[in-house]
Amino acid sequence: MLSIQNISKIYSSKSGEKPTIALDNISFEITKPEFVSVVGKSGAGKTTLLKLILAEESPTQGKILFDGIDVHKIKKSHLSCLRQRIGVVFQDYKLFPFKTIYENVAYVMEVMGAEEKEISRDVLQILELVGLADRVNNFPAELSGGEKQRAAIARALIHRPEVILADEPTGNLDPYNASDIVRLLNKIYEFGTTIVLATHNKEIINSLGKRVITLDEGKVIKDEKRGRFIL
Repeated sequence: MLSIQNISKIYSSKSGEKPTIALDNISFEITKPEFVSVVGKSGAGKTTLLKLILAEESPTQGKILFDGIDVHKIKKSHLSCLRQRIGVVFQDYKLFPFKTIYENVAYVMEVMGAEEKEISRDVLQILELVGLADRVNNFPAELSGGEKQRAAIARALIHRPEVILADEPTGNLDPYNASDIVRLLNKIYEFGTTIVLATHNKEIINSLGKRVITLDEGKVIKDEKRGRFIL
């Protein structure tokens, strides 16, 4: 499903300073469906990798194939089609503060041109799935951190993506809510969605018992089918 082929990403620096190597000639493949954790310390290249998969940034070298298509050769006008197949969950939620939770999730379908009847049906189903059926009319400020992340996951799920990229989704949560969010992601994976989880949460990774790709200074130093967080 995802093929990362000899990807390097180098950021130029100010005159006289060394360039920053975010990713250094990394390669791996992700099948469908699969739950893969990409781990490493802050600055290891995890977020850069996710941005490259989404074609938000371009690689210095190499290519990324999504179902055989080079994502960095897709015309800008067609990138929205790629991104409809990929859901994204962020550490800081990125919810609209002045929209209710229902409206935050519905907005994605509205942009896609869905009909009101379809929006109402799907949004309520997804909010039920993530355990927020009783929060549809609440605003983000009225929710706990764990509930906000559940709402963010609902928004990522609403267009039924084939892949969810979760970038440090537990970074702002206490251990209980962090475990709750990972259990929810695992449930979504069991429904057939590929999950790519970028994190440096050692306890969560070690409890999952799933594939772990370890990055260190932009390089893949381990890729284990049933991995643990070891750096």
